[in-house]
Amino acid sequence: MARVMLTDRSVAALQPKEKRYDVSDSKRVGLRVRVAPTGIKTWVFEKRVRGESKLRSHTLGRFPVISLAEAREKALTLEKEAVEGVDRKAEVKNMQTVRTILDRYDEMHLAQLRTGKQRRKQIEVAFGNRLDDPMNKVERRHLQEFIDKVAGKGTKVLANRYKAAISAFTSFAWKRGYIDQNIGAGLAKAPGKEKPRDRLLTLTEVRAIYDAAGLLSPLWTPIIRLLILTAQRRGDIVGLRHSEIDFDKRRIDLPGSRTKNGKAHIVHLSEPALEIASAVTPTNDLMFTTTGKTPVSGFSKVKVEIDKLLPEDMAPWTFHDFRTAFATIMAEGGADEGIVDRILNHSASASAASAVARVYNLSAQLDKRAIVLDRWAELVTKRSAKVVSIAS
Repeated sequence: MARVMLTDRSVAALQPKEKRYDVSDSKRVGLRVRVAPTGIKTWVFEKRVRGESKLRSHTLGRFPVISLAEAREKALTLEKEAVEGVDRKAEVKNMQTVRTILDRYDEMHLAQLRTGKQRRKQIEVAFGNRLDDPMNKVERRHLQEFIDKVAGKGTKVLANRYKAAISAFTSFAWKRGYIDQNIGAGLAKAPGKEKPRDRLLTLTEVRAIYDAAGLLSPLWTPIIRLLILTAQRRGDIVGLRHSEIDFDKRRIDLPGSRTKNGKAHIVHLSEPALEIASAVTPTNDLMFTTTGKTPVSGFSKVKVEIDKLLPEDMAPWTFHDFRTAFATIMAEGGADEGIVDRILNHSASASAASAVARVYNLSAQLDKRAIVLDRWAELVTKRSAKVVSIAS
């Protein structure tokens, strides 16, 4: 790259080309002006720090906001630091806190995920009081100690979920140069095999939770009861939009962008479920919100409130247990397991269905799904409904 004695006039006269190009200054070696195809001109300075083999590149600002004289002065300061072994870029990188990098990760990745908020919360909990520490100061052992502590409480599945969240985040930070080493690589899983939950809520227990939900706030009563009556995933219900409900057809139409498997899903609303949904006043199309911008959060606190209303000897349970209870109780009652799976929106385990089969599954089987959900609502609420045999 040829060097020329730059002047403010000569820099102003530089014209954009099809591709970006640089013009180096002969007076201050390492300083150059970069001309983009858009015509934007940016000052760049490169210098090798004493003891380092790689050149450090610094962006000094745009011309003419930064004049040639100012750019040369900034470059001179950086050159003196480099000679003394001062690596300003490394210092800036070392000052990047976990929280700052997490904000970038959230903006660039988590914000596009349906479970992004949950994943961010996991990372925040994992780093704990180190969130405002420089990320380069966090060591792998700190993260491993956290995972082992969670696993030591008997929650191996949760420990492994934390590990996955941490590993993805640290990989992001390392690949983008925010940290020198990927501290999440090589983290050990919780010892022992993960065991699926074998907790099964009885119909009596489901009814107890349904009744207890009636004593919650007007915001949470319909959420918990709809979770039970529809047997849908927590995120699908709490993020429900008024525009997704067809009150005339008595159903919820969930777009693929909001479901776990990415497939559009239709949920029949039994009479009790329809009444609950009809009584909710939406805000900005959101059925359940306190801000008008995002769905409500705070399930852990609500569960504590529900547990206070339940018998003291009732075994621990989770909101996901509603789905297991529905599937088991209805299958034992004669419902076709394939229909139950369709209601739960489970991904098909067999080969991909044909176009005809997909249309059939979305249309002809809706009546059968409605029968099962109507029967389920009758069992939970003890309210009689005009239903036909679910085995038909």
